[in-house]
Amino acid sequence: MFSGIDEVDWASMEHAYGPADDVPVLLRGLASADPAERESALDGMYGAVHHQGDVYACTLACIPFLFELAVDPDVQDRGSVVELLTSIGGFDLDEDDEAEIDEDEIEGAANYAMAAAAVTAGAGVFFELIADEDPGVRLAAPLALATLHRHPVRVLTLLRERLPVEPDEEVRLALVEAAGRVALRHRPLAGRVAQWLTRLVDRERAPGLRLAALAQLARCSPDALPRDVVPVVSGLLRELRTAPGGAPEHEQHDQDGEPEGDAEPEPETDAVGCTDASRAEQVAAPTLVGQLRALSAQEAAGRGAPWAADLLRTLHVGLDDRVGDRTALLIDQLRSPDRWQRIDAVRMSGGLMRAWRGSYEELVALVGDQLADPEPRLAEAASHVLEELFSLAAPTADALAARLAAEPGGWVKAWASGPPGLGSTVKALARLGDARAVPALAAALKLPEVPHDVGFAVGHLGPAARPLAGALRHRLAGVELDEGAYDRASPLLAGLTALRAGEATPEVLRVLRGAPEYRGEWLRTAALRALGAFGPAAREAVPELRAMLHRAETATEAAEALWAVAGDRDAVLPVLVEGLGSDQVHDRRAAAAALGALGPHAAVVAPRLRGLLGHDELWLRVDAAIALWEVTGRPEESTEVLLAAWEKNRHVRVRVAECLARMGPVGPASMAAQVLRAELSSVRRHNALDGGYGSHDTYEDEKLLALCRQALRGTGKGTTS
Repeated sequence: MFSGIDEVDWASMEHAYGPADDVPVLLRGLASADPAERESALDGMYGAVHHQGDVYACTLACIPFLFELAVDPDVQDRGSVVELLTSIGGFDLDEDDEAEIDEDEIEGAANYAMAAAAVTAGAGVFFELIADEDPGVRLAAPLALATLHRHPVRVLTLLRERLPVEPDEEVRLALVEAAGRVALRHRPLAGRVAQWLTRLVDRERAPGLRLAALAQLARCSPDALPRDVVPVVSGLLRELRTAPGGAPEHEQHDQDGEPEGDAEPEPETDAVGCTDASRAEQVAAPTLVGQLRALSAQEAAGRGAPWAADLLRTLHVGLDDRVGDRTALLIDQLRSPDRWQRIDAVRMSGGLMRAWRGSYEELVALVGDQLADPEPRLAEAASHVLEELFSLAAPTADALAARLAAEPGGWVKAWASGPPGLGSTVKALARLGDARAVPALAAALKLPEVPHDVGFAVGHLGPAARPLAGALRHRLAGVELDEGAYDRASPLLAGLTALRAGEATPEVLRVLRGAPEYRGEWLRTAALRALGAFGPAAREAVPELRAMLHRAETATEAAEALWAVAGDRDAVLPVLVEGLGSDQVHDRRAAAAALGALGPHAAVVAPRLRGLLGHDELWLRVDAAIALWEVTGRPEESTEVLLAAWEKNRHVRVRVAECLARMGPVGPASMAAQVLRAELSSVRRHNALDGGYGSHDTYEDEKLLALCRQALRGTGKGTTS
């Protein structure tokens, strides 16, 4: 094995972290008899040689040696090697990608193409590995064939022939998944694959395999799904609960330990039901690969069908915009007596509601019911989902309040590094504007270190948080103005800003005057925003604000605050006009927004704002268009720019809709009305991303929908909150 490996000039190549002269050690490590050494070597391959999917010259040089490892029966963990080869050779570069490649990316694109060619050329060995004695190899081989082999018809034939004789259930599921992969990569074969999958759904007795076939049908031929897919899947889940090997609920969960203390797991990836011992092994795992394996083992421990969650996720992805069916499936799952199925449903409910619009009251209420479950990780997963729903979580307000009252120790979460944060239950209740969150925030303000997100919670509570103003002032007065001042003061300033607590002007002025050099500009900006929010109640700050008009780094923010506090047009207008001519787009945007706040008092700058409507920077065009309407009161030219930006960048839509709502009645036959109605008719959230999301995505999209309705109703100029 490894014949010629020392003849390769590894030192002349590089990987993600420098010279590739360590690659031979990694390759030999993959063949080690020591599991820890194999794991470390695999971690190094993914971390450096194939870093984040990249292909380097040294990655290409590894391919022949990886094939040697994959076919040698004396090598352990060969399934991991097959997966690595599949990843290296499985990159698709379509015509659209090729058209977008610039000169700096040519070499990388060539490496991807060479890797695909090299691994595909050797993909015939996977035919033999599909019947290997090692179940791990058999598990990896089907997807390798489906991804890499040049003859998909031969692959399909092999998958179908192998299925009846394969003894391992998880490998049988992989065979079905590989068929779906073939159909997706080779669309002319989709009909043939769908026929086979349909026969499996109709004739196969094993509920897991039938569920796998349905999931792949949803991916590659959703029109071939049975009309009654919801009751069919629900029935399969009931069969899985009662199938031999599916442990009763109390047996599945008695092994659970206490919830983890410091770490707050993400709702999509938290490990549920792991023992204290398995958590200790996870912490001790020396590599990323080891940690991922530990997480996978924890997730599977105690489950009768650990693969069911993945199949259901695949099914949901395939069902796509069939929100009604997906919601009905999750509602049924959330009523299951099996906590595992409910845990999976909670996680998938969050994913559904983040990406798609729908009627979710019943689904949300059932997620809320999980807050009272004695399994702590189920309750924690539910609170994570509800935290991101904002107003959509309204049906669970009482359940959130009950959980909050029962678990004061969860009000604040400590982290290994960085400031503490509020617990998800507190945030979810505060985001509903529910006053029952106030005691938790009051307690948080008494802690030695104030949670970094207290101010945002106060903002969502609104007037209900008014009793906290005194505590916010007291804590701000005690903030040391050293290099850590920004981190300590910003949540307090955010809370006072949200409350418009003008009585805190002396404390805010102290921070403004004493801001340290480190992050001082950020701290001054936060203080100026607070004073601006206080309005005339902050009149004692006027001398300070006038002085700051002459400091370039704070001039615009000071002018904006001075206008809100004193309405001094003559002092403010020249500063903002100067900001409008800045070389920095950020400064010009800030000046445009501030000029818009002056309204007709800044009408003299209309020509300058009009000149920015054709600027290359889209967000500046939008800010200028909004400000132009605000200072002239004439919507026509601004609306044209705003609607063009709406079509060009979906992330600008909330800002545009806010302006349209304030403009007043939108003509029913106007282009603006057509755009708004089209948005309201879309089932996909405007900011939904494939493979990622932001914590405020649902909030922003629901805000957009409310603004669209408001603009169409023609409620006129005024607040849009």
